[in-house]
Amino acid sequence: MPFERASPVRSFGWPRGGRSFPGWWWSATLGDHVGFESWLERDHVMLLDFDPDVVALSAQPFWLRWHDGVRPRRHAPDFFVRRADGGGVVVDVRADDRIEPADAEAFAATAVACGQVGWLFRRVGVPDGVLVANVRWLARYRHPRCVGDGTLADRLVEVFAEPRSLFGGAAEVGDRIAVLPVLYHLLWCRRLVADLTGGLLGPSTAVGPAGWSR
Repeated sequence: MPFERASPVRSFGWPRGGRSFPGWWWSATLGDHVGFESWLERDHVMLLDFDPDVVALSAQPFWLRWHDGVRPRRHAPDFFVRRADGGGVVVDVRADDRIEPADAEAFAATAVACGQVGWLFRRVGVPDGVLVANVRWLARYRHPRCVGDGTLADRLVEVFAEPRSLFGGAAEVGDRIAVLPVLYHLLWCRRLVADLTGGLLGPSTAVGPAGWSR
């Protein structure tokens, strides 16, 4: 069973009155749901779903067990990611200021184990706020139904073959109410691109063809 298809090795808890925010993210990459246990994990699941190099992922994919010299230890990493080149990446999500000594030990043990089987290990913290806000907006349009029959999508790709403003290019295609959901879906799918870290998406944001950069 590939790890990206594994069921979580432990259940996600929804404690009454708890401070965590677990839930399920519908992944456009998978066409299925992926669990998360905090808003920070949700943001990283979203960013993984947006990453064209990610072809599959799973949450809480396995238990890693070791002995720290005093007692047995175990750790379930947050996510397993399969990349387009076939490689594996194990991801743990923890903000920099919330890493306790036991967490640091668990992350170090996981990194060693991943290295032994040829996987990468990444411990990720709080991502860039502007990037998260922009990808969160585009994620509203991630479902394939947003592209419709493809007619508007093809026309948008033609119009934005030469970079221009988001609203300006949309207006060339038709009514913005009909066109913008398709445009945002194309930005989610990377068929069109924009700078998602320099500022929030807006009417004057420059949009261009795949591979274009300012």
